[in-house]
Formats: sequence, structure tokens, C-alpha cells
Amino acid sequence: MTAVADPRRTRPPGPLHLAAPSLLFQMARNRLEVMRAMAARYGDAVRLPLGPKTLYFFNHPDHAKHVLAENPHNYRKGIGLVHARRTLGDGLLTSEGELWHKQRRVIQPVFQARRIARQAGAVAEEAERMAVRLERQVGAGPVDIRHEMTELTLGVLGRTLLDTDLSEHAGIGEAFEAVQDQAIFEMMSLGAVPTAVPLPRQLRFRQARAQLQEIVDRLVAARRAEPGGTAGRDDVVSRLIESTSLETDPAVARQRMRDELVTLLLAGHETTASTLTWAFYLLDGHPEVWEKVHTESVEVLGDRLPRYEDLHGLKYTAMVVDEVMRMYPPVWLLPRIARADDVVGGYRVPAGADLVLCPYTLHRHPEFWPHPDRFDPDRFDPDRPVDRPRYAFIPFGAGPRFCVGNNLGLMEAVFVLACVARRLRLSVVPDYRVVPEPMLTLRVRGGLPMRVHQA
Repeated sequence: MTAVADPRRTRPPGPLHLAAPSLLFQMARNRLEVMRAMAARYGDAVRLPLGPKTLYFFNHPDHAKHVLAENPHNYRKGIGLVHARRTLGDGLLTSEGELWHKQRRVIQPVFQARRIARQAGAVAEEAERMAVRLERQVGAGPVDIRHEMTELTLGVLGRTLLDTDLSEHAGIGEAFEAVQDQAIFEMMSLGAVPTAVPLPRQLRFRQARAQLQEIVDRLVAARRAEPGGTAGRDDVVSRLIESTSLETDPAVARQRMRDELVTLLLAGHETTASTLTWAFYLLDGHPEVWEKVHTESVEVLGDRLPRYEDLHGLKYTAMVVDEVMRMYPPVWLLPRIARADDVVGGYRVPAGADLVLCPYTLHRHPEFWPHPDRFDPDRFDPDRPVDRPRYAFIPFGAGPRFCVGNNLGLMEAVFVLACVARRLRLSVVPDYRVVPEPMLTLRVRGGLPMRVHQA
């Protein structure tokens, strides 16, 4: 049944079109605060004039439910992700329609619960290796935790999903920084700057794109050259080689392989690295929470590596991870473009309109999250009854495009916090200003220098 708009509320409230230049300037400087300010001033539905575009911003769990789960086929990927397509191509993150369904079918088995459980040992080994590396820095100079978490998550990604050692391919993290910088620049400039203009960021982007494509080409070539090739293997590289071998055009097969592997490299490490970086920042500011994580990890693990079944015992640590993702969701914006006219929350959304859901503001909605700016892992105590809508918390999205790697990411985050907290405590360098940087993911701007102390 087609939804019918309330004729008295066909357009959401919002700033006048005359405010567009000022609004664009503010968005370029502090996108998160603009979104919070707009929601606070105008409510759960806001119409934002951004030059030639009008952005429909919806900020209620019912809105998220409708767009992501009830009527998802009316929406395709929007701003930000559209611009990221220059690097990611038609990978799982940006593709649409039948191609997306095909890609999902190929990759889904890699993330099945039984396979993830078998990967727990590799995740635990990488987490412990990183903790040992940090322990060597006790009493020494500061360590950039954002960099450490990026290296860690790339290591986990390589072992669990690609069956390869990504440490042999230097510069992946830095390449994705250039990619995100360019995508956000194109989004905020509304594509007004031609991509051929040789700006420094444009040059960095082209170099990064070429580097990433070269890396995935080497991964594929190495797998094909191995004795037995892909026979009997269930990692992503092997599955993609088998899947793309069915393409009749070799150029199409090669491009699809590049698109999907570059997308996996980004999505498979960046979100978890961001979550862990924010986690260590928040634990430093809340020593009572760190103490609980430390005590739980010592009681559950002792001196051994975590195992898959330990996830049940590391309950409080998992609550911490959820609260970190509430306050600093790695995917802070979910952009969509309406294929046809729709009605969201009683407001008409015309075909072709740009629409966004913002987990960052939704997760801090005061109607559903008391004291929303307070770090309180007890909100997620599974033994505490809560009266909160399902779609008030969407760190992995929702609906058909729910993040396929959520279980692996959660296991990785819990294991890392437990392995580090049972023996170490990290503190932010005094007077260092921690600033959120909303790129394709929500990062800490400029890294996070922290000192390492024995627990």
C-alpha cells in the first residue's frame, strides 16, 4: 500500500534557501554539530538547502525503520557513497540491484557463524600480538592508537577473510585516508570542482586508487599461482576468483574483482579500527569502566588467549563496545536517494531527493537515550529491561543491507579490549584535543597519541 502524506505536513521544516551558503560552510567545518543543531532546532525531520541540492534529514527510529527495512527498494545509495564509487566502483558497499544480490550471495558464506567461530583463534592471536607490542611501549613515548588499531584490523582482515598476510602490502591505511578525503571533498563541494583539476588531494587520490588496485591485483595473482589454486578454499579471494570466472568478458571480471576486494579492504578494517580507537579514548576518561573491563578479562581469561565461547563471559566488555558505537558509530551517516515519491514520517519525499539518516544523532536522541552524552555501558545490560525502539540503535545499519561483517567486528573488538585491558592501561597525551572527523567513517582527527601503562 502506498503511504499517503498529510497535506498539512508535506514539507519538513528547515532553514531558508538563503541560508544555503552559510550552511555549506558550517557543514564543511563541523558536520556532526550541524546535524545535531538542526535536529535540536527543527525536530526529527529537517529540510536542508545545500545549494542546488535539498537534503531531507530524518532522525527518528520509525524513519530509519521505514527507509532501511520497510521500503528499502525505493532507495539507492546517496551522497558520500556516490562519490566513493570512484575508488570502490561497484563493490558490495556501493552496488545496487541484481549485482548487489549476486555479490552478497558470493560473500555471505564467509561470514556464517560457524566459520566466524573457527576464526576466533586467529583474531585472538592478532589481538594478543598487538597487546604485546603495546606492552613494549610501557614507560616510553606515546603511541598513535589509531594507527595501531588500523594495523591490527588489517591483520585480522587478512587472516580471517582473505587468507593472506596483508603486512606484506604496505600503505593500505594511508591510501584509504586519501580516498576518504577526496570523497568527502567532492560531497561537500557538490561536485563543483572538476576531477581533472590537479589539486594536491586529487593527485593523492589518484595515486591511492592506483596503489589499492595494484595491491588487490597482486593478491589475486598470488592466489592463482598457488599450488591447487582456489580448490577447497573458502576465503573471499578464492570465492571471488571462482565467481568472476563465470564472466564472459575478462575486463569485466577484472574490474569486478578489483571493486569487491578494494571495498572489502576498506569496510573490513576501517569501521572496527575506528570503534576501537574511540573505545580506548573513552576508557581513559572513565577509569571505573576500565576497571570493570580489566577485572572481567582477568577473571574470564586469566593468562590464556580468548576463545569464541568466552564472548558469553565477556559480557560487560561487549556492553562497552555497544556503548562506544552508540556514541561514536563508525558509520555515522546513511545516505540514500529516493527512486520514487515516498512518505517518511508524514512528510513527502520526492523522487530523486537526497535523504540521510544519521546514526550519530539518532544514537543521541534524548527521547530514547537519557543523558545521551554520558558514556554509560550499563544501558546495554542484557539483564536490564529497556523500553527502546529497535531502530534507535543502528551501528550496522538495518534491513537487507545490514552489515554482513557485524559478528566478526564485534568479536574482534571484544577480544582486543579484553587482551589489552587485562594487562595495560592507555592514557591520552595531556592537553591533546580529541576531535571527531566524520569521513566515510567516524574517525579521530589526526590520530590518537596515548601513553601505555602497566595495569
